[in-house]
Amino acid sequence: MTIQYLVTHSGGFHADELLSSVILTRLYPEAKIVRSRDPEWIIPGEGKIIYDVGRDYVADAMIFDHHQRPSPLREDEQPYSSFGLVWKHFGEEYLRASGVPEDDIETIWKSFDKGFVLPIDLMDNGVVNPSIAGPHFSSLTLPVLLESLKPVFDNRTPGADDEAFAEALIVARAFVEASIKNKAAKRRAESIVMKAIEDAGEGRVLELPMGMPFRPAVERAGADHLLFVIAPRDTDWSLSGIRVGGDTFEQRADLPAAWAGLTDEALEEASGVKGAKFCHNALFLAIADSREAILEMANRAVAAAEAN
Repeated sequence: MTIQYLVTHSGGFHADELLSSVILTRLYPEAKIVRSRDPEWIIPGEGKIIYDVGRDYVADAMIFDHHQRPSPLREDEQPYSSFGLVWKHFGEEYLRASGVPEDDIETIWKSFDKGFVLPIDLMDNGVVNPSIAGPHFSSLTLPVLLESLKPVFDNRTPGADDEAFAEALIVARAFVEASIKNKAAKRRAESIVMKAIEDAGEGRVLELPMGMPFRPAVERAGADHLLFVIAPRDTDWSLSGIRVGGDTFEQRADLPAAWAGLTDEALEEASGVKGAKFCHNALFLAIADSREAILEMANRAVAAAEAN
């Protein structure tokens, strides 16, 4: 069936139909977005996908609303928004259209659903309030930021809502595409890190061919013996600690305390390594001018950690 129209409601917009539009316009770039509540548009028919309007959810009829009762729920009883429904039915196709390798589609679909789609669903349904992010960050949650692109209350210019929706769609698309791109990159990084872990054997230092996400693969491999990671960085080399988890800055081992905040000659003297250039005050990162120098710094950091 040829899709000619992507139909959602008129008036003010929310993150769920905006993000749904990102997915659907990628799959049906020739289709026209129609923002309307007129019955002729929001009743299922040939050539239309209807979402966030119509008070029905029938995938075969291409209507994906969540405002009816009973509302559609996930297997764990958490509610869908239109975004969750669209992602459920079109997400894998979207990933293929975005060039994600077939072997990675299921993993990335699940990851994006859990980390990006579900929070939108919960917030749109009032299950979670932006205030959960805390007083400093509640106004910076993605749904709030996207909805801030709506026209201000006293802008009653004809077509203002539709114009703002079109502009917000560009912003929403950038966030979705960046998230998918980064998840695909992490999958590529994982295979590289796994090979590097194998090469490291029982050594305490993991050497990577370039900077990349490494902690998830280190944890998945159960490589608890690793303490530090080295990698080339432009014209120099970096030495990094490995955090013990994703929600903490605590590391398996810190760099030597005597290096904290030092640079150049002062760091060379404190570390005993010619070519040492910088060590962060928080002892999670150091820089040297060559592989040989960073390896020596890494070895000394390992010795200091094991001595403690």
